[in-house]
Amino acid sequence: MHATRTQAVPGVGPCPSDVMIVGEAPGFNEDRQGEPFVGAAGKLLDTLLARISLSRADVYITNVLKCRPPMNRDPMPNEVESCSPYLKEQLALVKPKVVLILGRHALERLMPGQGSISRIHGTLIKRGELAYVPLYHPAAALHNGSLVADLEHDFDQLRRYLDQLLAPPPPPVPVAVPKQESEQLRLL
Repeated sequence: MHATRTQAVPGVGPCPSDVMIVGEAPGFNEDRQGEPFVGAAGKLLDTLLARISLSRADVYITNVLKCRPPMNRDPMPNEVESCSPYLKEQLALVKPKVVLILGRHALERLMPGQGSISRIHGTLIKRGELAYVPLYHPAAALHNGSLVADLEHDFDQLRRYLDQLLAPPPPPVPVAVPKQESEQLRLL
């Protein structure tokens, strides 16, 4: 893939970040600009983030593949495998609490065998300390307009998940220490 790309598209955003977004692969515009989700799908993603009071500045955005596949085809298994160490390292560096998985290819990479995106989109899946929320890819919603309403509903649900997962811990409850009676000392 590196032979046909204009540039690599590793990812952008704060590091560390509570929220990490993982898509499939860079498209034409991403390949030209070197930044993920800058085309039409990126504009829809921006709108969905704004819907839940987030922006690109609040999240880390990357893709499973770091280079655009030739002719914008689906990623091949060996391509996904060759980019996997980079994604694994990004997860370790970004230290997200929540990973938004955009689309079936990212879902298969991050949660193999979990099921189809149409069955589990919008659900919260905990794996250890990390929470995953599979979502339709914004590009799929642009091709199939009926998915936009599903994405909007899933992002509304996502806001509720984030409010729970990212809420500060409650203050510690003070523990009452029993008062000891002082003992009268004698001089002699």
